[in-house]
Amino acid sequence: MSTDTPAFASLPAGGRERRLQPSSRLAGLDLLACGVVLLDERGYLRFLNQAAVQLFELPLRLVEGAPFARQFSNGGIIDGLVEEACNNAFGQKRQDITLQRIGREPLAVHCVAVVLESDLGALLLEFREIDQRIRMDREARMLESVRVNRELVRNLAHEIKNPLGGIRGAAQLLETEVSGSSLREYTQVIIKEADRLQTLVDRLLAPHRHPRLVGDVNIHEVLERVRSVVCAEYPQGLNIVRDYDASLPDFRGDKEQLIQAMLNLVRNAAQALQGQGQITISTRIARQVTIDKLRYRLALDLHVIDDGPGVPEEIRDRIFLPLVSGREGGSGLGLTLAQTFVQQHGGLIECESTVGHTDFRILLPLS
Repeated sequence: MSTDTPAFASLPAGGRERRLQPSSRLAGLDLLACGVVLLDERGYLRFLNQAAVQLFELPLRLVEGAPFARQFSNGGIIDGLVEEACNNAFGQKRQDITLQRIGREPLAVHCVAVVLESDLGALLLEFREIDQRIRMDREARMLESVRVNRELVRNLAHEIKNPLGGIRGAAQLLETEVSGSSLREYTQVIIKEADRLQTLVDRLLAPHRHPRLVGDVNIHEVLERVRSVVCAEYPQGLNIVRDYDASLPDFRGDKEQLIQAMLNLVRNAAQALQGQGQITISTRIARQVTIDKLRYRLALDLHVIDDGPGVPEEIRDRIFLPLVSGREGGSGLGLTLAQTFVQQHGGLIECESTVGHTDFRILLPLS
């Protein structure tokens, strides 16, 4: 839907032939990603869609039928729009506003206000979070960068693979011809380094070699498997906290790929903590999610959070690129492979990191 046209431009006009409850007549607005709020001439809430409930973090049962402006410490902005609407001061009005949520951080939104000549109410407000537009642009750039770099590395790995085999074979032949342990030591160095590079190349090519084995996946079974592996690797000092939403449905996917992706993320967090600290794994359902320009009604919203030192600032924007690592001795492939496997499921991994709080967020479409 174009951002230049309000999502509610086609709402039914007023009529007396059939009076329905607003929640029934406007149920289709729950399919929108933007927040939609309907107010009467007093500024009382008549309807808000699911996106608005999530955007403002409002419990619907507490605010329906109450003055909407009262939910914000600077609610006079909302009251002013209602008053202008009742006085026919505008037909449609657009503005950027910052709403001060009580007990929460301020929320910067783009607001479109439309006066209704309908029994539905007096004013309909559409809200789009300004940060969301910035996030979507950043996400698009990141996904394109990851795709380009992944294809580049894949082609480079193929180019390296053949001469690497030749180098190793030549070193083996040379070893049979030379005499003296010192010379054989040099050929062994060549062979071992060729093997090390071969392993690296195989890992770069791994996501593209094996066909996906798609079946029903319970994400909590995946996470419990990962948790048991990491706890066995770090038996003391590491606390993995589980915060699961038991209502999450199964979905179609490659269980082994998802286990590997989650293992890479959780193990990465454990290594950043050096086995001493807390990792929190949480699962939730997200509604009306856009991933790579595609809209999904439901998505898995999974977080792996640690209280470690954080991702170094100089590589924060590049951590999903191949061979980029913030850890001495790291291959720089763990997060790349995790992102690749998640993207093959139509999803995305994002990261926000500060000292003491690193949050890897995984979004996977469910429907």
